[in-house]
Amino acid sequence: MPATADIGLVCHIAVLEKQAAVLCTVFDIPRRKAIPREGFYLQLDEYGLSLCQAGRGAPGPVRVDFVGGEMGHRQRFGGGRGQALARAVGMKAGFSPDIFDATAGLGRDGFVLASLGSRVTLCERSPLVAALLHDALRRAADDSTIGAWINDRLQLVNADAGHYLLKLAEAERPEVVYMDPMYPSGKAHVQVKKGMRALQQLVGPDLDSDALLDIALQTATRRVVVKRPQRAGWIQDRKPDTRIASKKTRYDIYITL
Repeated sequence: MPATADIGLVCHIAVLEKQAAVLCTVFDIPRRKAIPREGFYLQLDEYGLSLCQAGRGAPGPVRVDFVGGEMGHRQRFGGGRGQALARAVGMKAGFSPDIFDATAGLGRDGFVLASLGSRVTLCERSPLVAALLHDALRRAADDSTIGAWINDRLQLVNADAGHYLLKLAEAERPEVVYMDPMYPSGKAHVQVKKGMRALQQLVGPDLDSDALLDIALQTATRRVVVKRPQRAGWIQDRKPDTRIASKKTRYDIYITL
């Protein structure tokens, strides 16, 4: 896992200098004048903020995009409230729970849930990944299709999820806490897409899932949902109250009512 404090932001477009400065200040990211010879770096250009790797054989950039590509397609054709993810968090006709996404990552599941009507807090502890989400939300807010609801339903928090949840007042507790932990290499291995592979290399596995589940169970007013590969064990070996499965994934559901 790279030393993330050394990963900087590169911007060579004059009109984006102010935006680059804001990102560096808000997320405490060092500014770099040149692309490094190897390793990770962030680049801000006319397409948005990207996580890039330099060096021979490095993969292409990773950018969070809520408007087009895979996310736009999933929003339009992902199955609506009938899909496993929506059923797992308890969506019903006329009811969309408030959701705390404790492991936001690249924001895919959180965005889908928001597109279906829930208010979602995306919590991401890595400043670099949070910066990618921040830029994606900024671009989405300007979109004519989803811009009308994006700021109302999606909130970004750059914090440790467990610490954040413990500080919430009683009236601020979310109805649902959603967890999608990153797995250590070699455990519950599945072929991952480029974006998730880069994320795994950048931030490493979530080694505090046991503690986070305990806090989530104390905090959620309705349920905690944990996304797992089909063959993976339960977190803490704690049996869920129920589960919903899709082809490659299952959602372990712990009722807290």
